[in-house]
Amino acid sequence: MKITGTVKYQNLEGGFWSIIGDDGTEYAAMGMPEQLKYDGRKVSVHASHFEGVSMMMWGTPIIIHSFHTLMP
Repeated sequence: MKITGTVKYQNLEGGFWSIIGDDGTEYAAMGMPEQLKYDGRKVSVHASHFEGVSMMMWGTPIIIHSFHTLMP
C-alpha cells in the first residue's frame, strides 16, 4: 500500500513512531527507518500490514518497504 502523511512520535506505551495519513488513518510503523524519525516530517511510503504480534494498541501496524520525504 502507498501511504502519504506526517510522521509523529506517540508518547504512549513507552513511545513509538507513527504516520498519520493525509486521510487521517493512524499507522504504527514497526521498525521505523532512522531517516524518518523527525516529528512533523511529510513522507510517502510503500508499506504492508504487519502480520506478526504487536503489543501496541494504537493504529494499524505496518512495515515500511521504501520511502521518500516530501517538501512541506
